[in-house]
Amino acid sequence: MAREEPNSVEVDKWLKLIRADGVGPVTFARLLERFGSVDRALGASVSELGKVEGIGFRTAERIAGTREKFDASAEIDLAASLGVYLLSLQDSRYPPMLKRIHDPPPVLYVKGSLTRDDNLAVSIVGSRRCSMYGREQSGRLAHMLASAGFTICSGMARGIDTEAHNGALAARGRTIAVQGCGLANVFPPENKRLFGLVCESGACISELPLGYEPLAENFPPRNRIIAGLSLGTIVIEAGLRSGALITAAAALDYNREVMAVPGKIDSPLARGSNRLIKQGAKLVESVEDVIEALGYFGEQLQDHVAAAAENAARAAQTPLFDVGQLKLAPDEKRIHGLLTKEPTHIEQIIADTGLSPGAVNAALVSLRLKALIKQLPGSFFVSS
Repeated sequence: MAREEPNSVEVDKWLKLIRADGVGPVTFARLLERFGSVDRALGASVSELGKVEGIGFRTAERIAGTREKFDASAEIDLAASLGVYLLSLQDSRYPPMLKRIHDPPPVLYVKGSLTRDDNLAVSIVGSRRCSMYGREQSGRLAHMLASAGFTICSGMARGIDTEAHNGALAARGRTIAVQGCGLANVFPPENKRLFGLVCESGACISELPLGYEPLAENFPPRNRIIAGLSLGTIVIEAGLRSGALITAAAALDYNREVMAVPGKIDSPLARGSNRLIKQGAKLVESVEDVIEALGYFGEQLQDHVAAAAENAARAAQTPLFDVGQLKLAPDEKRIHGLLTKEPTHIEQIIADTGLSPGAVNAALVSLRLKALIKQLPGSFFVSS
C-alpha cells in the first residue's frame, strides 16, 4: 500500500489563503514575504493587503472577502479518507527542486511517497496522440533512466506520458505523476490502475483541490510542476501546439535542461519536438545523451548509468533461445512462449493465458522494453 504521511503543520490556514480569490502562487509568496506568516496574512486588513506588490484595493477586497470561504477542514478529512496528505511549501518534505522555481505551489496534495531520490528526476512528456515509435522511445528511455536511479516525472496523460510511467514501473524504478485535476479523480479514467501503481512506487501529486475536474485550463499550470520537479525535460513527439512545449518552455524558464527525441521530418506529431532541436534543445538518442546534457549531475552518475545501459543492452541482445538469462517473471515467460511471428491480439493473449487484463498489460510492457516482443497497430503483438 502507498505510504500515508501526516499533513504539514497549519496546512488548513495555507489552504484558506491559496483558495482566496485573487491569490495564486506568486501573490501567495508576496503575502508570505510581506506579513511573515500565513496566519498574519489571513488577519491582515484590506488596507494592509492593498500595499502588497501587485495587489490593488479591489483585489485586496476580494482576498479579504473570500479567505475564509474554503472549507479546509472538510478538504483535509476527504484527503485522509483517500490516503492523500498535504504539504506546505515550508515543509522539509516538499520537493527541493520544485521549491526553487519562482511560482511553486504553496500546497501540494500527495498520494504515495516523495523521497530524497526524487531530487534526481527527469521528466518525459509528449503528445497524447502519438505514433508507435513515440511510445517505444518513451518507454525505452524511461526504463533505462529509471534503471540508472532517476525518478521519471510525467503527467499520466494518454500516449507518451503513460508509456513513460509504464517504462519506469517495468524497471521497478520510481515515478511521479502530476495530475491536472484533484486527486479524488483519475484522468484519463482508463489509467486508474496506473494511478495505483504510480502511488505504490512513487507518488501522484496535484496542487488542485481534491474534487477539481480535469479542465483544459488546469493543464498549463500542471506542466510547470512537471518541469519544476526535474533536472531536465525530454520531449517526445510534440506537435506545434502540444502542451509538452509548455513544459519545455517552463523548464527553460527555470534554467533546467531541455532535450528532445528526433522524429520523422514529415510527421505533424514531431514538428514541435524537431523545432526544439533546431532552437538548441539537446538531441537525445540514448541515456548517455541525457547524462551529457545534465552536466555535473550526469557526471556524478555516469559510471552507474553506463553499467545500467550496458546491462540493458546485453539483455536486449540475448538470443531468444537463451531467454532464461533475462530472469523473466512467470507471466512474462507464459506470454513470451505463446507469441510467434504471427500477430496475436491482446484479447487472444488474455484468453489463452487465463491471466487478468492488468497482468497481461504489465507483462507486455516489460517484454517490449526487453526487446523480446513488438507491438503492432491495433493491439497486436509478435515475438521479436
